[in-house]
Amino acid sequence: MPTITGLSVADVRFPTSRTLDGSDAMNPDPDYSAAYLTLETSEGERGYSLVFTIGRGNDVQSAAIQALEPFVRGRDVQATLADLGGLSRELIGDSQFRWLGPEKGVMHMAAGAVINALWDLRCRWEDKPLWQLLTDLSPEEIVDLVDFRYLSDVLRREEALEILEAARSGREERLSALRASGYPAYTTTPGWLGYSDEKLVRLLRDAREEGFGFVKLKVGADVEDDVRRLRLAREEMGEGFPIAIDANQRWDVEEAEHWLRRLTPYEPYWIEEPTSPDDILAHAAIRRSVAPLRVATGEQVQNRIVFKQLLQADAIDVLQIDATRVGGVNENIAILLLAAKFGIPVCPHAGGVGLCELVQHLVMFDVVAVSGSSEGRWAEYVDHLHEHFETPVRIHAGAYMAPSAPGTGARMLEDSVAAYAYPAGEMWRSVGVARAS
Repeated sequence: MPTITGLSVADVRFPTSRTLDGSDAMNPDPDYSAAYLTLETSEGERGYSLVFTIGRGNDVQSAAIQALEPFVRGRDVQATLADLGGLSRELIGDSQFRWLGPEKGVMHMAAGAVINALWDLRCRWEDKPLWQLLTDLSPEEIVDLVDFRYLSDVLRREEALEILEAARSGREERLSALRASGYPAYTTTPGWLGYSDEKLVRLLRDAREEGFGFVKLKVGADVEDDVRRLRLAREEMGEGFPIAIDANQRWDVEEAEHWLRRLTPYEPYWIEEPTSPDDILAHAAIRRSVAPLRVATGEQVQNRIVFKQLLQADAIDVLQIDATRVGGVNENIAILLLAAKFGIPVCPHAGGVGLCELVQHLVMFDVVAVSGSSEGRWAEYVDHLHEHFETPVRIHAGAYMAPSAPGTGARMLEDSVAAYAYPAGEMWRSVGVARAS
């Protein structure tokens, strides 16, 4: 029987700080990067995953992933892939790693990377893209993947089964619509904080012409700059066009309330991450103060328990999952079920290398098999670095088209991994490593 023989981690970094792609109020000069995991088996099959960072974090994240190799080495591949719910609970529940920070932080993301690599391997074994593999599972098989510990006060296994059973109605129609028209996307490409006004307006115009019906701008560094940029965006896109704004955790409660009063005349669709992602009560206070402006958060929420509390506290209007922040596919399924229970739309984060490729599968699974709805939902899209992936996302008329290739979308091109490996890759030798973040 084939066994898992080990894993390797590559430190892959892209010098995006040179062009300020990805820049925001808290991260002014990011180098989009990935701790890139390859899971090896005795028969040559491989599974792939990554954790997104913005540069120096790759050092720590790569070491954390590598530390988990003994946990999976020697395991029977078929038995492991047949019980990824059990594997997830065992890995995330390991007492030695939980002591470093139970279900949060670098080790939790490392566990998620291993779990996601196993999902990628399973997809390749079954010759299916992840979204299709998940939608083909029965409700019982899906809930077996979920750890309901700490959730049972608001979501029990029986309720999750009811949600999944209810979503069977209209399933074939949603599958047909997904394959024909894709999943709605919004784009952050025009809105990075380091871009000039001229570039902002030009990229907004391009986004509209490419079929996007929703855009997002970064805010939070300087209120006068934000007023000017949002005014320009509103003038360019027209009245009623959805324009979200994203503060990337920049403000305290009073500061958020003051700042947003200056921006509300330009009708932002939502304010994203107005404050610390761990501060449930601050999100709730801001939401009450700025209503009817929607509050969105989630890209740096560390686990399903914090998401549960945000929902319990009526702290958010929009829930934003991230493909590599929590404990892998399994925990994201739990979060999707929580959102469905509370009737809150999911609009995932994808601003980072590989995140568009990964998260599209989760929201496509959601619309077909969990929430059963795409109303008021968009998946983030950024036009950066897709050319480095084996199966890059396909966007048509402002929508993600459903992938057909097997896998989770995480596999990068070998030449790209070699060229952008830090610090010895050819690209880093040519630009120099002194500025690497």
